[in-house]
Amino acid sequence: MSTFKALGVHKNYLKSLKELGIVTPTEIQQQAIPILLTSKTDLVGLAQTGTGKTAAFGLPILHHIEPQKKQVQALILAPTRELVQQIKKQLFKFTKYNEHPIFAEGVYGGEKIDIQLKNLQRPTHIIVATPGRLVDLINRNAIDLENIKTVVFDEADEMLSMGFKNDLTTILNTTPKTKQTWLFSATMPKDLKVIVDRYIKPNAVRLEVDRNLKTNANISHFYVETNLPVKVDTLAAILDLRGEERGIIFCRTKAGTQALTQQLTDLGFNVGALEGDMTQKDRDKVMRAFKNTSLQILISTDVSARGIDVDNLGFVIHYQLPEHIEYYTHRSGRTARAGKKGESIALILDNEFLKLKDIEEKLNIKFKAIRL
Repeated sequence: MSTFKALGVHKNYLKSLKELGIVTPTEIQQQAIPILLTSKTDLVGLAQTGTGKTAAFGLPILHHIEPQKKQVQALILAPTRELVQQIKKQLFKFTKYNEHPIFAEGVYGGEKIDIQLKNLQRPTHIIVATPGRLVDLINRNAIDLENIKTVVFDEADEMLSMGFKNDLTTILNTTPKTKQTWLFSATMPKDLKVIVDRYIKPNAVRLEVDRNLKTNANISHFYVETNLPVKVDTLAAILDLRGEERGIIFCRTKAGTQALTQQLTDLGFNVGALEGDMTQKDRDKVMRAFKNTSLQILISTDVSARGIDVDNLGFVIHYQLPEHIEYYTHRSGRTARAGKKGESIALILDNEFLKLKDIEEKLNIKFKAIRL
């Protein structure tokens, strides 16, 4: 069994990791960290959500930063505000015992741009950003990326599915050609492969964790057969069986999310909605409640749930099957994080069994039936 010390991680970071309870490296960390610490290379890493990718790229980035140089040296891109905040927070925790401080700044939509412009006047070594807000700053000539040594794409497939393709190409064209590009993703859709072929060097290191598994091996997959008139009752019965466990329920649409939240609230369940029409203030309020456990169950659309990382979720429920098969991977990956086990439960109508079979075959998983 490998250790972070054996991977080459500096003693100051080892102390922080131990304090955070991060003792044993995950597979993607074991593979990526030694390479990224010792080699100047591009990298493409395929690994599911919840496998420890933040430390896999974050620790090497911190090692390469020169604190005495008051300039932006690394750029990390993530699909959502929540993930940006989470990465920035994690980097801060890693650097607790550093002799010389390393400063990271978060850049994202939903907050007044004037505040972020002011923050960027401070010494900043690492920028963690959503693509849209970063391009806005680039267009205003408000950010200096000339000294960037490393660009990281975290959850790259999610950024593409959220419509950031043009923004990503703008950012890649704006940053120095001499940079290293590290791309981490759970899946490799066609659009992402185009970007990889165009912008990632041909000799890039390529890593794939659990290459025969396209979903986390710690997730068990189940389905419950139901029909429209009793679908909400079926869901309520499942939630009753879960007791105090926390989880996320996925719907396809904003309207569906709102309606289901009201129906379950009327039945006495502790639920909250996360969907695209919410203001950032309301979204933050729901996420705070969910993270501090005062909210037990989150009901969300696929896009709104991007980048959510909450520990100790026992289950995800697919109230409706996702529109795209790769979305199933992202949904399921919200549970069974950091080596824990979790369950993914799909509510299936009579006409959806062919789609269920398709998911099984393409993701190399097996659904078991639950009889209520």
